[in-house]
Amino acid sequence: MAKREKRSGNEAVAIAMKQINPDVVAAYPITPSTEVVQYFSVYAAFGEVETEFVPVESEHSAMSACIGAQAAGGRSMSATSAQGLALMWEMLYIASAYRLPVTLACVNRALSGPINIHNDHSDSMGARDSGWIQIYSEDAQETYDNFIQAVRIGEHPEVMTPTMVCYDGFITSHKVENIELMDDEEVKAFVGKYNPPYSLMDKENPMSMGPLSLPFHYFESKRQQAEAIKGALPYILEVAEEFRKVTGRSYGLFEEYMMDDAEVAIVIINSTAGTAKDAIDKLRATGVKAGLIKIRVYRPFPVEAITKALSKVKAVAVMDKADSLNGAGGPLYTDITSAMFNRVSGVHVVNYIYGLGGRDVRIDEIESVYADLQEIVKTGKVKEVYNYLGVREN
Repeated sequence: MAKREKRSGNEAVAIAMKQINPDVVAAYPITPSTEVVQYFSVYAAFGEVETEFVPVESEHSAMSACIGAQAAGGRSMSATSAQGLALMWEMLYIASAYRLPVTLACVNRALSGPINIHNDHSDSMGARDSGWIQIYSEDAQETYDNFIQAVRIGEHPEVMTPTMVCYDGFITSHKVENIELMDDEEVKAFVGKYNPPYSLMDKENPMSMGPLSLPFHYFESKRQQAEAIKGALPYILEVAEEFRKVTGRSYGLFEEYMMDDAEVAIVIINSTAGTAKDAIDKLRATGVKAGLIKIRVYRPFPVEAITKALSKVKAVAVMDKADSLNGAGGPLYTDITSAMFNRVSGVHVVNYIYGLGGRDVRIDEIESVYADLQEIVKTGKVKEVYNYLGVREN
């Protein structure tokens, strides 16, 4: 039976970890993800889990320990943010190349410098091509639900890929909300026992992991990895449907809000979707046909589904809480436009960089984006494709 409690996003993840009871949790503290492993360390200290909790000397070591545990046939987890994820960089690629389904909570925080501890998506967006599945969460409930599902997704025999569950630092990680928690036994039954197809500890089937791969084999291994990532989409939906049957909460590859008859829409990730929904409600009351797509699964990118959803509108603003510094647009924008190229015609698409380093994003600013889109629809002209929202210009 579900339990309704008041929990922050970080607490929700720590509780999910406790309920899953992994073999190893290895971590190094960094704001704002520190609370996750701090809470979990208490569970470990009081014997509420059977997990081997490994405090290490760096985030690079944390992911290395997770990789070692997973390679030995165990289920491993960690949590990090910003510079911590950056220090894991080398090992992120190792975990995915070895097809080890490590589960990681990434509490989104701006990458320094300048030094900043507040929220944007530059950390996980920088890791978007590291071979990890990436799932994003608007609030504490979605964070909890996504983390539980992530274990099943990554460990699916047809996927076997590490999974990163991302949620906004402080905005979601520290804000306390009413959420529904599953019973411990429900979580254990849903996640099940980890049965890896291979492990270093299987003496009946000796194997090596991480051999030298020269040009004759490397290309093929990366191609297989790419196919596994792309092929994960139906299994993500399969796990979501099983989760719905247990909890009643439904998840897809993305959420559509007021998109049935929308003429103008924005595409956005994580907590700012809540602000955007309030803006849409206000605009709808005045007759503006505004809609929203909130990305949940960013890697693998749901190309076919998202282009189908966007083909119905006249103008789209893609909102990026990270900047690619490329003069062309943010990471989500370039993925959206790449997906739409040769698939969708007649839809104007513009980009807005917003909220860097934790800059507040107000409802009236979101409304101004919709006003720009309405002007584009009216005139058929785009003044500027690559825009910055809420920045003080010279």
